[in-house]
Amino acid sequence: MKKQNKLLSLLLSLFLLLFTLAPQSALTVYADANGDMAVHFIDIGQGNAILVQSGGQNLLYDGGDPSHADLLISYLQQQNVETIDYMIASHYDEDHIGGLVPCIDDFSVSNIFGPDYVHTSNLFNNFMNTATANAIIVQYPSVGATFDFGTGSFTVLAPDGISQNSNDNSLVIKLENGSNSFIFTGDAEETSEQDMISTGMNLDCDVLSVGHHGSASSTTWDFLAATSPSYAVISCGIDNQYHHPSADTMGRLSDMGIPVFRTDKQGTIIAVSDGTGINWNQDPCNDYSAGGSSAVSSGQNETTVSDPAPAQTENTETDIGTMVWIPATGEKYHSIPNCGRMNPDNARQISKSDAEARGYQACKKCW
Repeated sequence: MKKQNKLLSLLLSLFLLLFTLAPQSALTVYADANGDMAVHFIDIGQGNAILVQSGGQNLLYDGGDPSHADLLISYLQQQNVETIDYMIASHYDEDHIGGLVPCIDDFSVSNIFGPDYVHTSNLFNNFMNTATANAIIVQYPSVGATFDFGTGSFTVLAPDGISQNSNDNSLVIKLENGSNSFIFTGDAEETSEQDMISTGMNLDCDVLSVGHHGSASSTTWDFLAATSPSYAVISCGIDNQYHHPSADTMGRLSDMGIPVFRTDKQGTIIAVSDGTGINWNQDPCNDYSAGGSSAVSSGQNETTVSDPAPAQTENTETDIGTMVWIPATGEKYHSIPNCGRMNPDNARQISKSDAEARGYQACKKCW
């Protein structure tokens, strides 16, 4: 068994090496055996489209805008997609459902999920009418609902109620494969992020698909502390008119030391999970610059920002035992208040034994 596992790991490493040497359009990723799950963050310009393949099944989360529909369909065909087992419209803005409409006609779609609200656009009506014409009923799953998919499953995290803000209606999911997990957020903003935190569900993940293309209205300190991602992926267009991602969001990701992938800098990004670890088709670019600005990569910042002052220790604590730092939100304790995985302004110190008694777990980065 050990020899077989080593052989599989070697084959996967060889594939990832070939991926970096060959044109993306000529490559097909297979993830239909041995517990593998491939997550494709497709370069769809200023939009969002994520294909997940596992156990012979396909999940498509968003589809970009109408102008990139042909690109999306071509990419799915290259990945030998014939049936889409789950099509998920995070919400009904053009840059998320534009490419889904022709996909309903071009592929066999088993299930369509979306949030339960009405968008005032012709594209929304076209999306619904196309589903109806193909005898598909759009489903509105509740928060906490879990669905088997391939070698893993996914759970709905949001929206818990409908807002006047279309972005906060985004259907957010947590995808799990063994011990690996991914969160897809659509365009969910701060209100939705706080709602997810308040549910008490486990938001910890390995990979966070950053909300709203890296807009300043998403990816708050609290949400980053709650999700504690090992990697962040941003889907946005080159020199887009919105200047996504924002300097605020990139600053938080940089301060927290989270490695970053960006479709505007790197094209399509693929992560392959075997249930215990994740391999990528390329290294993180770690470009923390805002959209439309010059690149500022990790370790190459033009200005130096000093670490924030540590939060004050609670007077009620004694010197007995090891002391740790905990955030205002989240489930991890830290050895220092500014390790980069929480907002240091809200950190406070308690004993390690007390933290563990409250259910906190050690931060993977600083402990």
